[in-house]
Order: sequence, then structure tokens, then C-alpha cells
Amino acid sequence: MIKQNVIAIFDVGKTNKKLFLFDEQYNIVHEESTKLDEINDEDGFECEDVQTLTNWIREKFIEVSSNNKYNIRAVNFSGYGASFVHVDKNGNPVTPLYNYLKPYPEKLQQQFYTTYGGESLIARQTASPVLGNLNSGMQLYWLKHTKPDAFKAIKHSLHLPQYLSYTISSTPTSDLTSIGCHTQLWHFQKNKYHQWVCKEGIDIKFPAIFKSNAVIKIASGSSNIAVGIGLHDSSAALIPYLKLFKEPFVLISTGTWCISLNPFNASILTDYELHNDCLCYLTYEGKPVKASRLFAGYEHEQQVKRLAQHFNTAEDYYKTVLFDKNLIQNLDRKIVAKTISNQSAMVHQSVFESRPLQDFKTYEEAYHQLISDIIAQQVFSTKLVLTNTPVKQIFVDGGFGNNHVYMNLLAAAFPDIKVFAASMPQASALGAALALHNYMHDNSPIPDLIQLKYFPAETTLPV
Repeated sequence: MIKQNVIAIFDVGKTNKKLFLFDEQYNIVHEESTKLDEINDEDGFECEDVQTLTNWIREKFIEVSSNNKYNIRAVNFSGYGASFVHVDKNGNPVTPLYNYLKPYPEKLQQQFYTTYGGESLIARQTASPVLGNLNSGMQLYWLKHTKPDAFKAIKHSLHLPQYLSYTISSTPTSDLTSIGCHTQLWHFQKNKYHQWVCKEGIDIKFPAIFKSNAVIKIASGSSNIAVGIGLHDSSAALIPYLKLFKEPFVLISTGTWCISLNPFNASILTDYELHNDCLCYLTYEGKPVKASRLFAGYEHEQQVKRLAQHFNTAEDYYKTVLFDKNLIQNLDRKIVAKTISNQSAMVHQSVFESRPLQDFKTYEEAYHQLISDIIAQQVFSTKLVLTNTPVKQIFVDGGFGNNHVYMNLLAAAFPDIKVFAASMPQASALGAALALHNYMHDNSPIPDLIQLKYFPAETTLPV
């Protein structure tokens, strides 16, 4: 029996842990998913069970690499950011995998910024809004100053995607897509670790930085398997677009958060942009990506529940709503204009929460107003990374890409830019696979993996 050549990808989110096998044309030939119960850290805060996660990765790798149906040529990893696994000289975790949502001690945070020049300076230099434990470098500062014995026991501090790789390769690595993920570790102008990292003696805890497409060869039976070093999931999801599209673009990745990513904007973040939830990522090639975040998916989820209750419909009734140009022209223009001008609130919540639902005759009318309010925010957020760049196309992936009301209104808001809904299976996992494309395929061309649907600007928004 001839085995099928595949690449295995472990895609680890906070909720779902997934395993994919991609064939040589990047079709998914096997997939499975699991949810692992969380545990509590020493303060009673919920966190990832790193030992259970480690066991699952290793067991699944052994299972697929010994399967007679597949020839595992390579394995790579995609994982969520802002999270460290700290291991000792024997490779065992020293601390829990602390949750990035855990509150950061206020006094310690004040001490840090007082010592190193203030919030504004550090945020601009590291392209990281002040986010507490979401600035994962601050987790190490906290460990050093509150748990010195644990800090001393750390041999390597590994970002989660690199720890996942370490469980298989036993080789500690650092990677720029993880370092550049609002960690406050990287000085974006100097292209190296920030001076505070070195002054605190934290840099010696980090392994050498490997190229994002680097592999470590391990023996498996009579052959070798190439183990990738892992990628931050947001940066991994951008790889298919960077590989397939050469003309400048903005990607709006939609889910709970709607993140506008512009790989063609390398300008230094301003205080104004940082205040409005802009940050920078690093691509797998080490290039900066200016990004802006909007909590629009979460707001949509909450408001459709409110609409369903008021109009006595199912919560997913919005999926049946068709785009109606006439409804758009009858929206409340005054309040929409007020929303657009209220810039400081744009990254949080639209005005729809304060709209009396009895003002709307139908669910459809109310839903068009909801999406119009969200689009007012989206336009503001996306323009933060779009302005003064040569972008002529916007791609929208995720949930809102399937929402024709959202897509038509977004196209209307950007009449001089082509707006497309983009779809592909499992973007983060696919990106992690594509990072090893040259190794797997000897420089052969990448097949067309992204489906695009064009939305022309067929209406005008109320102003």
C-alpha cells in the first residue's frame, strides 16, 4: 500500500485544540478536534492545563505518524499568543500556563512604566497598547519581581506555539510572529529586543530566534520528519494571502474580534492609534503588519439576541435577512453621523445598544440599522491602518464575510476600493502548512486556495 504524503498541523486555540492532515495540494484529508478542561493556577484563576495539552500533542503525533495510511513528511503548529510556557533545565514546566486575561497587579505595572519611560513611550516603541498580561513580556516581569525562585528556575521561556513544537522536537526556539504579538518585548524601530528586556535579565531566558520556516529533523522509523517551530495564529492566518496576492491589500479577519491587518503599512504607531486599539504584528518574514481591533463580532452576537427577544424570532434569524437598499436609505442618519464622530468610543460598542427597538417596524429594518452602526465603527477602525497606503482591495474572512448586509455596506463605505468576501478552510492551520511549502514542495507553485466573491459599491450610506 502506497502511503499518502501529508503535513500534520496542530492548531491550538483557547477553546478548541485541532489536528489537521493536509495533502500535497493542501486539501484536508483528516481532521479532529477536542476541548480540554482548564485548571486553576495558584491564585485560583482558570488557565490552560499544560500537562494535558502536552500529552494530547504527543499522543496524537505518535498516532498519526504510525498510521499506515499516511506518510508524515512534516509537522507544524499554530497557537494563540500572549502565553508562555516556562521550562526548567529538564524541560519541565516551572509554572502554570498563566491566562492572559488574569488581572495584572496595578502597583507593579506602575513601577514598570515609571522605571522605563512611561506608557506612551513603551507602547509606541513596542507597537503594543498597554494590555496587562496580554503584553506577555509583562508576565516575565511579574515572575521576576513576585516569584523570584520560579524565575531563577526557568531555563527557557517559550511562547505557546514554540512550546508546542518543543514537545515534539525537544529543541527550544523563539519566533518573530510570537515575539511581535503585542508582547512589549520587541523594539519595532530598532528591530531587536527592547532595552528593558535586557536590563531585567529576561533576554537570557529566550532561546535563539529561528526563521519562521525553519525545521528541526527528528527520526521516525526509517525516515525523518521535519518539525516546524510554530507560528502565532493571527500571523499564520495571514500567510495564505501574502503567498497568493502581490497587490497591496487589507485583510479584515472577523470573528469575536474584527481585526484589520495591513501588511503594507510600516509606519510607526502614534499615541492616537494606540489609544484606538491599534498594534503591530510581525509576519512570518519578520515584516511589521499594522492592525486595528474592533469588538464587533461580540457586539453582533449580543444584539441579535436582543432582536430575537423583541421580535420573537430565533436567534439566528438574521441569517435570513437579505440586503435591502431602500431600508438603508431610511436609516437614522443623524445618529449614524454622531457615531462616526465619536471616535474614542469606536473600538468598544456602537450606539445600537441605546436605540429603542420599538422605533423599528420590522426585524429587517432593525438589523440593517445594527449592521450600519457596526460598519460605522468598522470604517473608522479600518481607516486607522488603511490611510496613506496603496491598498486597492479589502478581503473579509470569517463570519461577517458570509453576511451580505455587512458586505454590501462595507463596499458602499469604500467605493474606491474593491471589497471581497474571502473564504478558505482553516486559515491558521493552512498558513502554518504553507510556511513549510518550499520544504515540502521544492518551490512548486501554490494552488489557488482562496475563494473570492466581489461586492461592488451599489448603494450609498446615509451621512
